[in-house]
Amino acid sequence: MAVKEITDRLSDIQFDLITARFKKDLPRMEKTGNVNVYRLGFGLSLLDKLLLPFWGAAFALSLNKKNHYDFFWCIMVTFASGGAYIANWFQKSVPIILTLQEGDSESHLRFRWLGLIDLSWRLALVRTDILTVISNYLAERARRLGYKGRVEIIPNGVDLKKFQNQESRIKNHDEITLITTSRLVEKNGVGDIIDALKYLPENVSLKILGIGPLENDLKLKIKNCKLEGRVEMLGLVEQSQIPIHLHNANIFIRPSLSEGMGNSFIEAMAAGLPVIATPVGGIVDFLHDGETGLFCEVKNPKSIAEQVKKLIDNPELKNELVETANRMVKEKYDWDLVARNMKERVFNLN
Repeated sequence: MAVKEITDRLSDIQFDLITARFKKDLPRMEKTGNVNVYRLGFGLSLLDKLLLPFWGAAFALSLNKKNHYDFFWCIMVTFASGGAYIANWFQKSVPIILTLQEGDSESHLRFRWLGLIDLSWRLALVRTDILTVISNYLAERARRLGYKGRVEIIPNGVDLKKFQNQESRIKNHDEITLITTSRLVEKNGVGDIIDALKYLPENVSLKILGIGPLENDLKLKIKNCKLEGRVEMLGLVEQSQIPIHLHNANIFIRPSLSEGMGNSFIEAMAAGLPVIATPVGGIVDFLHDGETGLFCEVKNPKSIAEQVKKLIDNPELKNELVETANRMVKEKYDWDLVARNMKERVFNLN
């Protein structure tokens, strides 16, 4: 989403994107917005992913002969960005920009795959010319891993027009709807929100938007807790429909265990929802307890319930949080501003 939103706003720059094909019915080349997308591989997900660093490097070098790139821009430390680093070995005159968007936990990054993720970060950072990160948390992590180069903190943003001026969310003053939008994985703490309902009145319900490996486990938890009438799992929701769901809810919650930044929080703030979150990772850059939202404790459903009750019982506090957060999003997290910062501070085009 970040790549799409940024490139759409920089029409005077040519972008070529190299990625894996993943599925056989995907075209090998197409133009999407302001980006020429090149998909490499046979339409076999795992094989294409493994081949991408080497095939991608060769393809990038071939394109560079024609297009004379100013930068290789890597989005996260991935198989795809590995292709850029290999290409850079043979074309050192093309500097590398690395954008860190990762939201995984510290333990995942350090120990997953026998430490190979941590090693790949270290190797990538050594050869990165310009590092952009979406939060101070990721900047600090890069520094801890030895990066000594230039860092630009440029967060992800939100399309304000899409999230504002929707229908009023007030349908029934007696009903309170909590909402979360996220992949259904351990780090997003969706199970903790479900458990929090046990400490909240019957008129409080929860909508869950998203899919992921924990989907069946969460459905079983809902059943075991006898919360079928209070929890609605909506599955994969089109991006265009998310503002509608946000405007039909009262409180946004995501009690993350780790977070690089979290676009969902910013989107909820733009939609005029009060936000409850945990003070982890990049969240602390934009959520200030009692000012732009409320903090709950990690892995503590009772803490979540307490903060929900605080918002229900204190409408003035709720309105203050919404107003302050909405103003902050307009001033700092508009995609137009993000794209301009990338253009001027990173691509060096004024």
